[in-house]
Amino acid sequence: MKAAFVAVLAAVVASSAWCDEALDARLKSLENELRCLVCQNQTLAESNAPLAEDLRKEVRALATDGKSDEQIRAYLVARYGDFVLYNPPVKSTTYLLWFGPFLLLAAGAISWWRLVRHRSRVSGDASSMPESASADVSVARARVLLDDRDA
Repeated sequence: MKAAFVAVLAAVVASSAWCDEALDARLKSLENELRCLVCQNQTLAESNAPLAEDLRKEVRALATDGKSDEQIRAYLVARYGDFVLYNPPVKSTTYLLWFGPFLLLAAGAISWWRLVRHRSRVSGDASSMPESASADVSVARARVLLDDRDA
């Protein structure tokens, strides 16, 4: 009788330890998908902010209450908005967040290309002039600059 009780107790402890490990792994995965609302560039798992600690406790409480990962995410999004997700969904309110960096890169590339094209045209125009005309243009530009500075 005593041996059976000890065996059952050992099985319960082992299964609860396994459940705790599974819960911890699940929570760690969730915390890596959620953003710290204070730090903003860290996940909930990485942050040491007091609010992050409170959110980790809240996530744990929701998980132990039997909520699924999706239900926990939905609860936090309803409460804090899409910003709480480290990888927010692509929708009309987050287009700028997702596509803004690419738009800035494209605008920079177009500006650079136009600048290079303009410089090559200017240098091409200067090289097509005779040397004396090029010197006259340079002197005229210098005079205009000096006159503007003196004025």
